[in-house]
Amino acid sequence: MSEGLVLSNVTIKLAGAEIVAVNRRIGPGEVLTVMGPSGSGKSTLLSYLVGTLPRAFEGAGGIELNGRQLNGLPTNRRRIGILFQDDLLFPHLSVAGNLGFGVPPGPRKDRRQTIEAALDEVGLTGFGPRDPATLSGGQKARVALMRTLLARPEALLLDEPFSRLDADRRTRTRDLVFSITRARALPVLLVTHDAEDAAAAGGEPFLLGG
Repeated sequence: MSEGLVLSNVTIKLAGAEIVAVNRRIGPGEVLTVMGPSGSGKSTLLSYLVGTLPRAFEGAGGIELNGRQLNGLPTNRRRIGILFQDDLLFPHLSVAGNLGFGVPPGPRKDRRQTIEAALDEVGLTGFGPRDPATLSGGQKARVALMRTLLARPEALLLDEPFSRLDADRRTRTRDLVFSITRARALPVLLVTHDAEDAAAAGGEPFLLGG
């Protein structure tokens, strides 16, 4: 069994023209950075991996996660988490309510303890009752991260999730994300156009287009 996320000769075409070609393995705790200009196919690649590729595109190639073939599986069975530029928190729910969406079913007391531990892990102890609108951009990003991780993904995709943060929050949030994913041995695929994001991720970036 191959551990990590394996992309075997993945190609994506638009109107018959190939825009993405990737053949890589991302090991546990590793980060593969995919860079390229707007329109080069970065986010389209993520859509293919989670099973939401728009019909206008033609995707091919194998996707394997910790020995499981993901091709043909619905999104909710792929065990791949994804973070976007926007935090996508539910405005009508508290911070704890948002995190609750990621917690698997179980006794209420256990779920509450899981949520409290998640907040502790990202330095937001006691923030459970807060309205998401009262949080800073960096705090929202941390809540979004933990909501995704509470669903117990086996891999994580990052679609430029740091781009809306100011320089200081960007650095701290990025370092936190990478430290947690490495500690949990999650393979991570980051798409970005920012050289500092790529440098923080480590390794040689994979370039698309341009």
